[in-house]
Amino acid sequence: MSLPSRPVEARIALVTGASRGIGKACALALADAGLDVAIAARTVVEGEGRDDSVAGRDRSVPGSLETTAGLIQARGRRALPVALDLGDRASLEEATARIFDAWGRVDVLVNNAVHTGPGSMDRVEDLDLATLEAKLWANAIAQVALIKLVLPGMLERGEGTIVDMTSEVAVSDPPAPTGEGGWGLAYAMSKGAFHRVAGILAVELGPRGLRAFNVDPGFVLTERMTVNQQELGLEGRYRGAPPTVPAEVVRWLATSPDADALNGQTVRAQKLALELGLHPDWRTRS
Repeated sequence: MSLPSRPVEARIALVTGASRGIGKACALALADAGLDVAIAARTVVEGEGRDDSVAGRDRSVPGSLETTAGLIQARGRRALPVALDLGDRASLEEATARIFDAWGRVDVLVNNAVHTGPGSMDRVEDLDLATLEAKLWANAIAQVALIKLVLPGMLERGEGTIVDMTSEVAVSDPPAPTGEGGWGLAYAMSKGAFHRVAGILAVELGPRGLRAFNVDPGFVLTERMTVNQQELGLEGRYRGAPPTVPAEVVRWLATSPDADALNGQTVRAQKLALELGLHPDWRTRS
């Protein structure tokens, strides 16, 4: 299906969590759409990525900003890697300052990065408040901090797009306890708080040209999830989509004027991708 697109020359995107997974796929999809892309994450150099979801674990995961940058440049677009840690407020300010110094603006912000450290799958009895505070800061407050850093320029220009990568855990109870197919309170609370941002942005600032969307990617087989799904009790429970599915939806939201009608809404990526023909059908056919 051919869809109308906005002019995208010289538009700048910032994608967080772009060293791997959905963030990497979003960065490449936006580059394919003609945007230059600033990419942010903790893992800058290939081989440095570690799975830190369980305390004391030192398991390598693929992906890095240098790899994503090379793929963006191979598509003929500029890439600007910037180190960013959601748990470090100063790094948010430093990363955006680097982008403004180099490119002067951010037109599209994709808030994709999440806190990957221990605690997401802790049961309530095992959850300590320090872990909960870390999750709430990294997965909700840090995202708002980033929005507030890029927002003045968007409002001055009279247009801007913010895409928040949300989750079903923000609005639904788990089907089972963690380790048996469910998820933990700390992760759900943090994503639930984050889930409220896009709608309020659209109500308050939509009349001034801002577009804000929640994207629920569904169950996606990222590099990290592929490694971890068995021990999390998730293997075989959900049919996973590739990261390119939510990425194509993000590209559509950032470039299609048809997306204006969805301002402030939550978009279910897998459903919309199939309905609009944004991605080839990935589902296993029986």
